[in-house]
Order: sequence, then C-alpha cells, then structure tokens
Amino acid sequence: MALKGPLLRLLRTKLRNTFHQSRGQSVAVLGAPFSRGQKRRGVEHGPRVIRDAGLIDRLSALDYSVHDFGDLSFHTIEDDEPYMEVKSPRNVGAANQMLSGAVSRAVRAGYTLVMLGGDHSLGIGSVCGHAQQCPDLCVIWVDAHADLNTPVTSPSGNLHGQPVSFLLKELQEKVPDIPGFSWVKPVLSARDLVYIGLRDVDPGEHHFLKSLGIHYFTMRDIDRLGIRRVMEATFDHLLGRKQRPIHLSFDIDAFDPSLAPATGTPVNGGLTYREGIYITEEVHNTGLLSVMDVVEVNPALGPNPEAVEATASLAVDIVASAVGQTREGAHASIEEVPAVKKDTEQLCL
Repeated sequence: MALKGPLLRLLRTKLRNTFHQSRGQSVAVLGAPFSRGQKRRGVEHGPRVIRDAGLIDRLSALDYSVHDFGDLSFHTIEDDEPYMEVKSPRNVGAANQMLSGAVSRAVRAGYTLVMLGGDHSLGIGSVCGHAQQCPDLCVIWVDAHADLNTPVTSPSGNLHGQPVSFLLKELQEKVPDIPGFSWVKPVLSARDLVYIGLRDVDPGEHHFLKSLGIHYFTMRDIDRLGIRRVMEATFDHLLGRKQRPIHLSFDIDAFDPSLAPATGTPVNGGLTYREGIYITEEVHNTGLLSVMDVVEVNPALGPNPEAVEATASLAVDIVASAVGQTREGAHASIEEVPAVKKDTEQLCL
C-alpha cells in the first residue's frame, strides 16, 4: 500500500539526507546548443544567454561546488532529408546520442546535473543518459505541450514535439525506425512520468495520455487544485511506493508568455512566477533531484532585449530554486551569532 501523510514525509526527509550525503554538494552545468528539433533558429543560443543572466554566480552563492562543463559541440550532418515527414532526424539523433553520453558521465561522477538547451528534442538524450546510471528514475515534465507525438501522429514533423514517445516502453511498437535513432531504447514506463502545466495537446497525444493512464495536470487542474496539491499528488504517484532519482525536464514555455516571451511556441494561460518557483522548490525539498533540463529559451524570438533578459533570468531563478535557493534568501551558514559584551559600569549609571 502506498505511504501517505506524515509517514511518507518522514521517509522522504530521511532519504533526502541520505541522498545529499551520497551525491555530495556538487552541481554541474552542461550546455547543449542545439536547434534542429524545430524550425526556429536561435534556441541554440539559449545556454549562452542563461549563463549571461548570472547562472553560475547564482549557484556559486549557494552551498555547492559548481562545475561548468561548457557546451557540447554538435557536428552538422548536411545530407539529412526528412523521413516520414520527420525533419532533421539524423542530426537530432546524433546530437541526442552525444548528449546521452555526457549526461551519463556527469551522473556517474556524482554531480547533480543542470542541462541547458537547446530545444526539447534533447529530452531524449538527457533522460536516456540519466537512465544509464539510474534505471529506476522518474520524470516530471513541466511544459505547455505533452511532446508525446510519434513520427506518425505529429502534425509538424518537428522532433521537439516527440521526445517522450521515444522514451516510453508502452509506445515502442508505435514509433517507427527512423534514421539516427537506432541507439535509442525506451527507458520509461507510463507510470514513471507526470506532466505539469499542459494546455496545448494534439489529438494523438491526448489519445496516448488517456489510453496509457499517464498522470498529468493541465493548467485547469492547477487552477482547480492549486499548485500545492498538484505537487503533493505528483510525489505521491512517483515516490509513494519507492524513493528514486527525479529527472525534472522544464520547458520555459510552461510559464505564461508574459513572463517568458523569448521562446518558440508560447501558449497563453501558463504558470505564474510563484507556481513555477513552487514546483522547483518542492522538487528540491524531496532531496531526490538528479538531473534538470531547462530548454526552449530562444533569444532570437524576444521582441526586445528586455524580454530576452527576463526569460533568461526566469530560467536562472528556476534552476537556483531547484538546487536549494529559497525565498527566505540564499545565505552562507552561520553556526552561532556572537554575544555582545556589555560594559557593566555603564549599565549601572
């Protein structure tokens, strides 16, 4: 029977402390400047603008050792014709294979990894690489879109709308063999996944959500339940029977476009700032975050420099809260406040 209430919270606290001791206090940042999973160029500059918004300095202000591994360098495959309407399959497949290896090495070395995209097709390599070291992982996919189309159901052929279908074991027979993806093996079951923030779901995706029994929370669910209950239900589903590493894949378009305008597929009615920060704070509080993706920041699509800066700063905020910054502030540890020695003669006057 699934654990609930105080007993579950107590178990989470004990396992959180154990997890932090085993993982150490090291955060790694890895850039994946890649854009071929969709048609709008510019998202490959996402890692740069997020770093320029102060990510490394913000993380360094916390009680962590921060290692910036720089950006992966992706080789462009020139002869990459569409296959079954799927665009750039060879480039997307090769980039994800490279990313998978890099993520696997970082997790094996004991880092909590922050992967900066790039478009969300990179979720394939990030989750696959993570699963090589943590096969029992679970995934929280924060996004306006389900990214659950297959090459057959996709209306656009863009692979940034398809990564989850390549990851799910239940869809193995629904995903055709396409060039560049022979290395991919599904690593998730439907019960290992929860979506938060959905509000633009295609017909094929809706069918899979329902038929596979995938847990998901639309923006209407968040309005109805509140973000606290959504997170409680998420953790009860993913962690209620077994504590395991969390892979948090956060598309910046989960936020309302008024907060994150510099992105490729904005959809009105998204997360507020407080809801997004609450999600990442609660993930941190489990003590189980192992890998976090931050994707789809596209500086080429911001209407002005201020909009780009706001979007990149928002990305920095969610990463910082996911690894421990609280709204009480980020402070160095103080064991004791010195006592003040008072002059007794002055006090007697």
